[in-house]
Parts: sequence; structure tokens; C-alpha cells
Amino acid sequence: MVVPIFLLIFVETKTQNQMIKRVIGIGNALTDMLVNLSSDAVLADYELKKGSMSLVDNQLQTDISKAVAGCPYSLSLGGSAGNTIRAMARLGTHTGFIGKVGYDTTGEFYEQALRNIGVEPYILHSKSRSGTCLALVSPDGERTFVTHLGAALDLQADDIDGAIFDDYDCLYIEGYLVQDHDLIRSAVRLAKEHGLKVAIDLASFNVVEENRDFLHDIVEKYVDIIFANEEEAHAFTGKEDAEEALDIIAQMCELAVVKIGKRGTLIRRGEERVHVGIMAAAKRVDTTGAGDFYAAGFLSALAEGLNLRQCGTMGAITAGKVIEVVGTTFGEDVWREIFRLRERVRADKCLFERFVGYWWLVVSYEL
Repeated sequence: MVVPIFLLIFVETKTQNQMIKRVIGIGNALTDMLVNLSSDAVLADYELKKGSMSLVDNQLQTDISKAVAGCPYSLSLGGSAGNTIRAMARLGTHTGFIGKVGYDTTGEFYEQALRNIGVEPYILHSKSRSGTCLALVSPDGERTFVTHLGAALDLQADDIDGAIFDDYDCLYIEGYLVQDHDLIRSAVRLAKEHGLKVAIDLASFNVVEENRDFLHDIVEKYVDIIFANEEEAHAFTGKEDAEEALDIIAQMCELAVVKIGKRGTLIRRGEERVHVGIMAAAKRVDTTGAGDFYAAGFLSALAEGLNLRQCGTMGAITAGKVIEVVGTTFGEDVWREIFRLRERVRADKCLFERFVGYWWLVVSYEL
């Protein structure tokens, strides 16, 4: 049986030069507890802005956990950069991860889980409890994060040994870490000294708003690739129009990627730009990890030397698949679908039909 999957894109003809092969991520080593809410009442009760990420102490996280007791939930390996890196490993990219956990069973689970999926762990340890993230999934699929960083917060600038970067071509930074200015400044400086490109996902609009001046400084000096959604791009540039925000970001770095929801993604590198659509057939269940998996698909394609359209298409595919499940863990059947679609993307075996100034991309594959 042949199944059509639709992606909306602008035509782009230039070839993407190979940039990276091996990617190491740095981020908060967290274990996620994903809770499916029946309503958004708990968000109002605790004054949590829907779609935001809030850093809280252990007691508040415990109180909120008690408030949602009885709701369906699941546990999974988490952390924004962790999600991206493990998805890239599954896609065949050589990856590593830098993070910090506690001397506890949660920390042991996290480190071993990375090894099990082929990620080289550069895990440090702290006397603090391992970090956890309470992901509150609203009925419409939007997620609100309540995070107690625990040991992850103890990752410091002097923990990073520059020799770690010798086996990698790119450092991928979780945007949530920018709240620790010393850590990020040290990491990007060491990465550049060892010849790496630096990529960052801006992570959350409220984090961007709180650290805008610092982000501008490190982006202008060190960052090569930026991923942002529309709200984050607005917070970073002050521009509500996504195209204008993209242009400003693209002037500050080598490659800018701005995700604009159901309208897809805007990508620009120099004078080269492309508009890639979403995976329209995807059934939205939970948006947890959508941005993380977009970055994974995009960067894994970039590591193969694919062009910008192909990179954006792979990002749309991996993001489209992760929103169809609760959490960020796929079954093997889903990965097989992704691998089949990737072969089509690699071969550029796509059917284009003109439609109101855009192009509908139909990728067919056999089940």
C-alpha cells in the first residue's frame, strides 16, 4: 500500500555543503514525567503560563505533582538537548552528551540509557538529587514544563574539559542553559578553540526574554546555527513578523531556522532561503520534544551533506512523528517509517504540484 505524506515547501535549488559529521550536545540531564491533563486548571492554579518552562524548587514541583495525581502519566529520558542528541544517534549520527546527574538511581538510569542508544556520555556527578522535569500536557497537546534541575544545575564552567571536543565537529547547546552565563560562555569559547561549529536552540520565549542581551553577545561572537520558534524569534529580535526576524538572525550567524507552527519553517543561510512545510498527515497528540526532534532531523541531514530543503524536510518528518506519541520515545515501527522516508528524501524522489505560490510535496513510500 502507498501512503501519501504532504509537506508544503518553496522550491530551492542550491546544494547544501557538508558542514558537520559528529555532534556533541550539552544540556540539562533530566528525567521527564509526562502528565496528560484533562483541563488547564492546574496551570491557572499555579500561575503557570501555558507553553512556558518554569524552574522551580523541589517543594513546588512536589506540590504540583500532587495536584495532578490521578492523571495518566509516563516516564522517559528527557532534557531538550538530550532529546535531540539521542534522536540524532538513532538516525545514525555520531553523538555525545555532556550533563550532570546525582549519585542516585535516576542518574544511573540516565547515563545507562544514553549508552544503550549509542550516545557517548560525558556525565559528571553531584551530591544533589538528579534533575526531573514535570511536563504538563494540555488537552490540545501544548506542553508546559515545571523543572527542578537538581544536579543538572550543578554543571559549571570549570567542569568542561576542552579535550572532550576533540572528537566532534559541532557543539549543540540547549537554550535553557543560557541562564548560566559563565557555563555557556566557557563552553562556546572552548568549542571554537577546538574548531567546532556551534548550534543553539533558543528553547523557550521566556528564557530568551530574560537573557536577551547575553544571547545577542554569544550569538554574534560564537554561534553558527540558530533554531527558534516564532515566539522565541520575536523575543530575540523584537520583530513580530517571522520573515523579518529570520533576516535579522541570519545576519548574526551562518544558518538561521525559524519554525512558524502549522505554516512550516523558514530557513536562511546567506542569500539562500527556503520555506519547508509541516508533515500535514501527523496527528497531534503531544508536542513535547517537537522542537528537539526537528533539530535532530535537520542536523542529521546536515551531517550527511544534504541541501537545506532536504534538511528541513527531515526536521518536519521527525517532528511530525514525535507529536503523534506521548513523550519522546518511539517504537521500532515508527523508526522504520522515518528511515523509509529518509531514503526518499535522500534520493529526492518527490512529486511537486503548484498551489497558490507554494508547492505541495508528496512523498510516497511502501509500508
